Amino acid sequence: MVTEDDQENMDSKPEPIENPVLESNSQFRNGDAVTVQLDSPSDSHVKESPAVLCQHSDSIHTPERPFSCKKPFSCKVCKKDFTKRKNVKLHMRTHTGEKLFSCDICKKTFIHAKSLTYHMRTHTGERPFTCKVCQKSFTQSSYLNIHMRSHTGERPYSCDICKKTFIHANSLTYHMRTHTGERPYSCKLCQKGFMQSKDLKVHMRTHTGERPFTCKVCGKSFTTGSDLKVHMRTHIC
Repeated sequence: MVTEDDQENMDSKPEPIENPVLESNSQFRNGDAVTVQLDSPSDSHVKESPAVLCQHSDSIHTPERPFSCKKPFSCKVCKKDFTKRKNVKLHMRTHTGEKLFSCDICKKTFIHAKSLTYHMRTHTGERPFTCKVCQKSFTQSSYLNIHMRSHTGERPYSCDICKKTFIHANSLTYHMRTHTGERPYSCKLCQKGFMQSKDLKVHMRTHTGERPFTCKVCGKSFTTGSDLKVHMRTHIC
């Protein structure tokens, strides 16, 4: 499936543009290609020429060190900046709620075509990204990259207050709420607040009576999977 990002200038071949930054790097001076990791196994060794990289550097990067990307296009709603006008257009869907891409199987809709591609793998069972250490597979390359930290021990996200480190960025976000006391998810029925949306979802079952986890031995049901796991021990002789 071709995403919005793939639909622009797919066959264009820009003329070489001289760039002092890249010219000083022997890798580009000698005409070597650069490997770019994309989110598809079949695209994992796509080569970008020095000419393409030079054009990108001149049009996107600031000339001063340390180099950063120029972001001249801004969202009028939240003021977030982007490098390309088309990215602002895509971003605006998060404000308007527009979801143009729909799953033919379950009718779930998505803002981005790439999100639909990932979603379809939940139906097909496709998990094209595999860990070379433990053979566990994933639907997205980003999930594999995060998983690899469980093997390397890398914990790149650190709490500025207590110095505790985390593998995932969202784990740090949740952890910071233990310091700030922030509970952004509130029950509309009893006003109880929660640090994570999943905790609110579980809590709502106390109001609805939903008990989706059922014991296959005795038929007793529970509100959480952990409660069922504890219960199963009563059947072990």
